[in-house]
Formats: sequence, structure tokens, C-alpha cells
Amino acid sequence: MDAAALRRRTIALDKRSAKSFIRINERIRAREIRVIDENGEQMGILPPFEALKIARERGLDLVEVSPNAIPPVCRIQDYGRFLYEKDKSESAARKKQKVITVKEVKFSVTVDEHDYQTKKNQSVRFLTEGDKVKASLRFRGRQMAHRELGYAIINRLIQDIGEAGTVEFMPRMEGTILHAILAPSKKVEQQPKAKPAPAPQQAAPRPQQPPRPQQQTESAPNQN
Repeated sequence: MDAAALRRRTIALDKRSAKSFIRINERIRAREIRVIDENGEQMGILPPFEALKIARERGLDLVEVSPNAIPPVCRIQDYGRFLYEKDKSESAARKKQKVITVKEVKFSVTVDEHDYQTKKNQSVRFLTEGDKVKASLRFRGRQMAHRELGYAIINRLIQDIGEAGTVEFMPRMEGTILHAILAPSKKVEQQPKAKPAPAPQQAAPRPQQPPRPQQQTESAPNQN
């Protein structure tokens, strides 16, 4: 690798290392470092300039992997590949994380029974899918004088949901809105999803038998 290419590669790596807060090559400031080579073998304690010289001779980088150790631990490796593997593992960890969203279900003081049952079933479905539920009820005008009606609706919802969810925040007022937060229960989270039942197999149609030939009966001649 010529000097110009090495300089361009160093500038690119320095920008990536500054973004990821990892010290490499000339950015390592410790007086002494513990060095591990690209094969995982211990090389002992060396001054950074000597370890960097070895890394350059092998066409690799000197990466500080454990800055808080005494002395800091550095590894001779390909820094570009190190960042690629690091990004890959972080991406895989993010995919495994479950994203919990909060679904809001709105009620009113004058909610009828059919509408209440529909919203209750929605809440149960959201909880069984692993989401949280925010049950909210807005008081309008003179309804503020009858807050007990709103509390009765939200408390009834909590009772009807039962084991499908747990109360994370009890019903409370914020302005003219009464709301409560429900979270999925641990039983629902640990319950495996039911597999769809296999479709019933239809019996194979029986082969049709050919019609039997009709036997003709000869009538005896009349004797006069």
C-alpha cells in the first residue's frame, strides 16, 4: 500500500472511529498498552508506537478494545471489518428487541353497551398482542360534575379485562380527561401463540363403476 492510499485509509478510519468513540492507531494516548495480535495471541505490554509499527507491517490497525483496563488493551486487526461485525451484531440485537406500543381506546360518559363491549374486546386484543392500552375518557361541559360515572366505566373495563392485562397506572384525571394505562400480563406474554389447525383433508372421490349391461330376456313363443 503506497503512502497516498495509506493516508486516505487513515483519514476514513479516523472519521469512523471518531463517530463510534473508539481510539485507533495514532489516537491511542496511553504510555503502555497490552497488545493482542490478529490471532488472539498475547504480545505483552508495549508502547503504542511499537505496537502500531507491527500493525502497519501486517497491513492492519491498532484498535483500543478495553480503554478502562490498566494498562489499556489494544488489538491488532482490520478496523473496517471490526466495525462491520460490530454493526452487524448491534443490528441483530435490535431485531430481537420487542417494540411495545401504546394503543389508545377512547370512551365517553354516554357510551352504550354495544360500543363498550366493542372497545373492551379491542383492548383485550391489543393486550394479547403484547401492546399496552391507554383507556381514556373525556368529560364534556356539565359532565365534569359527574366524574364518578367516568371512573365507573374505566374501573369496569379493568375488571372485565381480568387476567389479560395488569394496571400500570390507576385511573387519574389530567384536565378534562380521565385515563388509565394497562400492560400485558406476564401470563399472556409467556403464552405461546396458538398454531392454526391444519385444514381437514378431503377424502378422495371413489372411482365410478361402469354401468352393468342389462340382460335381455327372450320371451317364449306363444303356442296356439
